[in-house]
Amino acid sequence: MGFFILNNRKVTMALVFLLILLSLQGAQYIEMASGTETQVSKDSQLYKDYDHLFLKTFSTDSIILMVEGNDVGTRAIMKAADLLEQQVLIVPGVTTVSSPASIIKQINYAESGRLKIPDSDREIREMMERYPEYFKNLVIDKTHALIIIQIEGDSTNQQQEDMINDIELALEGAEFPPGYKLTLTGKPSLMLDIQSEMGTSMGTLLGIAGILMVVVLLLVFRNVRWGLLPLPVVLLGVLFTFGVMGYLGVPMTMVSMAAFPVLIGIGIDYSIQFHNRMEEEIRAGKTSSQALVSTVKNTAPAVLIALVMTALGFISLFTSVVPMIQDFGKLLLIGVIMCYISSLFFGLITLYSFDWISRKNPYGLFMKKLKKSKADDSEDHGLESDSKNSEYSGYGSISVTGEREPGIIEKILRKITGLTLKYSTLVLIFALFTCCAGLYVDQSIPIQTDTNSFIPQDMPSLINYKNMQNILSGSGDHLNVILRVKDTSDPELLRWIDEFCRHEVENRGHVHSASSIVDLVKERNSGIIPETSEEIQAIYDEIPASQKQQYIEGGQLLHIDLDIGNAMADLEVAGIKELRDIILQDIQWLQPPPGVSVTVTGNSVVIIDMLAGLTTGRSQMTLLGVFLVFVGLLVVYRNIVKALSPIIPMLVVIGWSGLVMEGLRIAYNPMTAVMGALILGVGSEYAILMMERYFEEKNAGMSPVEAIFQASSTTGTALIASGATTVFGFAALIFSPFPMISNFGLVTVIDVLLALVVTFVIFPPLIVLMDSQGGKKPGILEKIGVFMKNLRAKYSVT
Repeated sequence: MGFFILNNRKVTMALVFLLILLSLQGAQYIEMASGTETQVSKDSQLYKDYDHLFLKTFSTDSIILMVEGNDVGTRAIMKAADLLEQQVLIVPGVTTVSSPASIIKQINYAESGRLKIPDSDREIREMMERYPEYFKNLVIDKTHALIIIQIEGDSTNQQQEDMINDIELALEGAEFPPGYKLTLTGKPSLMLDIQSEMGTSMGTLLGIAGILMVVVLLLVFRNVRWGLLPLPVVLLGVLFTFGVMGYLGVPMTMVSMAAFPVLIGIGIDYSIQFHNRMEEEIRAGKTSSQALVSTVKNTAPAVLIALVMTALGFISLFTSVVPMIQDFGKLLLIGVIMCYISSLFFGLITLYSFDWISRKNPYGLFMKKLKKSKADDSEDHGLESDSKNSEYSGYGSISVTGEREPGIIEKILRKITGLTLKYSTLVLIFALFTCCAGLYVDQSIPIQTDTNSFIPQDMPSLINYKNMQNILSGSGDHLNVILRVKDTSDPELLRWIDEFCRHEVENRGHVHSASSIVDLVKERNSGIIPETSEEIQAIYDEIPASQKQQYIEGGQLLHIDLDIGNAMADLEVAGIKELRDIILQDIQWLQPPPGVSVTVTGNSVVIIDMLAGLTTGRSQMTLLGVFLVFVGLLVVYRNIVKALSPIIPMLVVIGWSGLVMEGLRIAYNPMTAVMGALILGVGSEYAILMMERYFEEKNAGMSPVEAIFQASSTTGTALIASGATTVFGFAALIFSPFPMISNFGLVTVIDVLLALVVTFVIFPPLIVLMDSQGGKKPGILEKIGVFMKNLRAKYSVT
């Protein structure tokens, strides 16, 4: 592969340029997703019940116009509201519009036969005073009024955006009097603003991540030339990831948008490892060509193994029942592959070209001769070369003998390794006990259930939405009861619905109200349910389709809407599940008529099932990731020591992560629930690269102790650089306006730092202890290894 890259540099760079163009095109196909399909699988019964039975049949979303001013009961306001209503009703997707103006017109028609707004403010005020019950949900007080625009519940994001744009245009032409504040809110408006904020914040996060990495590369990666090169290399890998996402149809969700700073943090490690090794080979006196081939030969396999193990850790995310977590896993998997390809081909060829140019550059040759003459002059006077004149002065200096002296970081790492080996027993026992404590504490970490807390609390659309919820009854959380029946006009069925609704409101404190088709029937029949199906059917025929649509569909489906207020925030996951189970028990106890089947669904049910799936499945995801990485290492190395050595430190970090979350009082959410798999994917790379260098030095003739000293001081330096850039990449997430992502970034930064600590503190004594058992009485690991070796030999002969 090294010779292939060396001999096909021009063709390879041409292919990279072509991939850039294709990626820019593919990125145009990426879609933002925030609907039910991101929360539950489309194949699940939960999705079918919610999407097919409720959302596409009965659901309507509301776009609310809040009117605030000195007096909302004037003729000018009613005329403007009436004009707005007429214009909005012709917008595709709008089903009904409810406003004080439409009620005023109906009252005026009933009293005078004129279907229009009265001519004076006095007449309007008198109507509102005579019939206050008609206005109670639309005119909050003298200074606040609402116009409720109902739209189709199964509208796509694009359709909702088009409708909101049309409504805003109609609002401009409605001629509301000056001095009145007009606020458009509601769930569709909020969700579109969230998606817009997601796109904006993603660009901001990438920019912050880039700036932070420039800073850290300048500070930490000074032992090489062109220390900023890894950043454009990894950004190219991210661009390739965008392109593949678009072509494969992987959507952008609230969770997956955090993947890009994560990818920069992980992917830049590949580029740094290649860059560091090639510079090391060049410092050893090899030509550009020799250094490139040697780097590919020695580093590409180790980095590839680390990538595969990282990918295996991410694959465990595919077992999640939550689609947006699966998409997060897909994105990370695609991303690490693209970053590796970018580092291996574009990064190494660019580095080769820079080195070749520097060797041929007349100015560079002149400076080298000048440095050499200064060095010779210093040697003649018995002085050492000034480290500041060295090309690699940041991490070490060149002595008069021509040998490179270790830099300060290398010296520190060697001292840390010496201390950990000296107190190895104490270090390993401490790691074991704290890991177990963290795993125990993890089980008691709470779950964040209020989905509004996932988004920026100062976002104007969220503030407007909460204000609307406070003043508009029925705008909170809901449970939706869907009935499959033989005859929707059966009097016995309607009496059962009436009894059930009354029972829930009277006996269940969190059920504030219940509405159904029965309310509309009783309203038109003096408050009682008719005795015959014919009478009921006749009333059905009188009810306007816009009112009837949300409660009845055809002759076999009925809908009961239970308003549960702010139960999602008050009761949390366990409370909502308990409330749903109690309602199901009430249904069984009240026994609906024969032939009636009942389904309890709704957005609240979808969210609690999603959160329950995230939190209850996180341990299984982590264990599966550990198992996959262990099997992968066992297949690659066919050595039990090499398979276990990178796994054990990551288990320690996973345990410590629980202590971190408990200490910071951070609850689990859709992001932090995947921490186990992410830690495993990111952290195992450090241990694998350290282990690879350890065995490389050991195979070269060093003892285990000498080999770990050499590995920690050489590869360790690159790991410090890559770890620091990874930390700064994740640190960008802390600046996200979304609290869910910000908390995720904070915990991840701490966990990556812990992974580095484990790599330099826990891993050295662990690998020496496990590897040194071969020179003593065979331990359990060696016995397992011998058994597997004999087993392979037996079956290979067969």
